[in-house]
Amino acid sequence: MKIAELRDKSDVELNTRERELSEQLFKLRFQRSTGNVDNPMKIREVRREIARIKTLLGEKSRA
Repeated sequence: MKIAELRDKSDVELNTRERELSEQLFKLRFQRSTGNVDNPMKIREVRREIARIKTLLGEKSRA
């Protein structure tokens, strides 16, 4: 998701999305450890989106 799309979402939606991505990241890491990961770049994408969401939540809390 682009940063502009994330800025339009509320805090509750961002927290929900962060939780979903964290669960997805856990599953991807587990797949990587067993050697069954389909797309290794997906781990990087998920981590970056989590970082974007955390950055936006920090900006909103400081504002």
